Amino acid sequence: MTAAQEQDLQLQRRLQQDSILLAGKTIYINPFLYWRRFDSNTDRWLREPGQLSEEQIASNRSRFYPELDWTLLKDSDREIKDGAVEMFLKSMELIGTFHPELSSGHLLEVERKMAITKKRSFERWVEKSYRRRAKQETWERRRFDRDRFWRSWGEWLSLEATHHALAPAVALLVLTGVGGWWLGSSNSSCPTLLPPPQQTGMR
Repeated sequence: MTAAQEQDLQLQRRLQQDSILLAGKTIYINPFLYWRRFDSNTDRWLREPGQLSEEQIASNRSRFYPELDWTLLKDSDREIKDGAVEMFLKSMELIGTFHPELSSGHLLEVERKMAITKKRSFERWVEKSYRRRAKQETWERRRFDRDRFWRSWGEWLSLEATHHALAPAVALLVLTGVGGWWLGSSNSSCPTLLPPPQQTGMR
């Protein structure tokens, strides 16, 4: 098998996992395969976790994770799985919007296949989203702290009391610099005293 054939086979397998055939029509269950039909608001709504209410997510936990006891999960795992439930709900809403001809039975088949094939990929997607968000929040917090630091210094330097306090210090620094330069230049202009040469040999 050639490399092109192997690549084509992998693509077909991926598409089989990302789609389902219903009534002679291929329905994509991967929501990102609809991205060309998204507007920017829909794209943001899909990609950013936290767009659906906690009550809506909590009431659908057992629908997509019937095997889990949510009380035994760590907070970090629960947060990721809640994000995956949100991705399931958003995906089902998008599929229903783009395929209004699907019956409730068809949508149930879509949901079943999605729960089997997309669970881990949705969890990975949510985990990456949370990491990106944490990095962005850290960067913004550092930038805010940096701006606040320079702004507070600027405000302090602009105060009249600061000017009165700094004027003697600046004058002292200037005098110290001039004095040091004068001492250094006067020392370098003095001739260097060398010890007299030692005489060798016997008188």
